Amino acid sequence: MSVSRRDFFKLSGSGIAAATLGLNLVPIEAKAQELAIRYAKESTTICPYCSVGCGMIVHTLGGNIINVEGDPDHPINEGALCPKGSSVYQLRDNKARVTKPMYRAAGAADWQEVSWEWALDEIAKKTKGTRDASFLATSKIKVKQKVGNVEVEKEIEAVVNRTMGIASVGSAALDNEECYLYQKFLRGLGLVYIEHQARI
Repeated sequence: MSVSRRDFFKLSGSGIAAATLGLNLVPIEAKAQELAIRYAKESTTICPYCSVGCGMIVHTLGGNIINVEGDPDHPINEGALCPKGSSVYQLRDNKARVTKPMYRAAGAADWQEVSWEWALDEIAKKTKGTRDASFLATSKIKVKQKVGNVEVEKEIEAVVNRTMGIASVGSAALDNEECYLYQKFLRGLGLVYIEHQARI
């Protein structure tokens, strides 16, 4: 007996239907899989990586971050996150993350762990030393003045109070208030070269 392709599909479909319907299956209750974030605390925050300022929703459970996703209600990213933003949980949950200050002496091959007090004291000493060595209280500048109908260029000594030996690159992880205070601190030291990640 020859079976056409159409007859084959009819027989196959009938066989599957008979096998499925003919079996006495125990009623199965459809149950949705429980979400991992069901009992988690939901918090909104801003991504610390770049100057875009994407909104994030972070879910925590038992003090641990279990999920990070873009905030669909945020006007900047509307729920989208870049790969860096999506992996922001690694800022906290990463075994390779350095959590204490590390110092490598000049010429040394290895880094050593140091205390925060020591590290901050060293930074302060080096900052003061560099500022003192490169500080300019006054500088000669050229100005144009009118003497009668003639414009004359003169060289005068002007107060500048600046240091050209230190530069700063700010971080987008700082908020506006922190940036304002940081800027005042740097200007107080006399820095001229002040930059920020958002402009680079």
